[in-house]
Amino acid sequence: MKQDTGHGEHKSDSKNHRATGKYGDHGKNGMNARHERTANPSRHSSRTSGNHDKDIRIVYEDQWLIVIEKPSGLLTMSAGREGEDTAYSILTDYVRESKPMGRRADNRRSRRDKYSDGHSRMERPRIFIVHRIDRNTSGLLVFAKDRQTKDALQENWSETVTARRYVAVVEGCPRNSEGTVTSWLTEDPRTLKMYSSPKANGGQKAVTHYKVLEELNETGYSLVEFELETGRKNQIRVHCADMGCPVAGDGKYGAASNPIGRLALHARTLEFIHPWTGKLMRFTTPIPRAFKSRKIKSGQ
Repeated sequence: MKQDTGHGEHKSDSKNHRATGKYGDHGKNGMNARHERTANPSRHSSRTSGNHDKDIRIVYEDQWLIVIEKPSGLLTMSAGREGEDTAYSILTDYVRESKPMGRRADNRRSRRDKYSDGHSRMERPRIFIVHRIDRNTSGLLVFAKDRQTKDALQENWSETVTARRYVAVVEGCPRNSEGTVTSWLTEDPRTLKMYSSPKANGGQKAVTHYKVLEELNETGYSLVEFELETGRKNQIRVHCADMGCPVAGDGKYGAASNPIGRLALHARTLEFIHPWTGKLMRFTTPIPRAFKSRKIKSGQ
């Protein structure tokens, strides 16, 4: 990871940070976190891993927040299935192992709670969810370490977040090499599927900008970058379907193929203003290797 302290810019470099041991080695500018079930057998023995890579790579961490790269197949937070691994549960275990009961950095001061006899103690380290990405989408997420930071990020989300870019492998190729898709999205409460309307219909307005990065005419796939102006549920997936180019692996929205065995969508870039330092924080991850794999290029 390369850090530009003048502008708060951080570029992740997975080659420089390999996870080892319980939660990984702490590097000069970043670290990797590996969720180990043996870290606390009494807590983790009932957890189910699901179909995902258990590694959560910590791209950046300070006293107020953590930015991670989430693998495909891992929920951001629980959907009600008891004991299931999520990014939230893994990071909660990580901060409690890394900084057990004791003094904890906060944006103002360390908070205390009370024992039943009235004596105070330091609050256990916690993680707070700021936003989510779909289970089968990989990529960047920011979590807060205290409620004040969570509230500061969420209450001013549209102003605080200056850029969110994704990259996807789609079936076919958009008619134009770049453009904007605007529609109004509504959710079917029975199927939880989002439906798109080109006209205002009481749904949520969704705006997605796109740019074709590479067109693979011989295989019928294209590599496309998306930038969100709004952040609605399944927004990119729905807008790809609207263009007649569903994300590869996205059977829910009409994809006919699944060349890499997962949804080919990755949250690649996240930019936001740090709520306490005021610095512009920019994080970018590489395009997943699978998106340029032989299976994509050969069309198999």
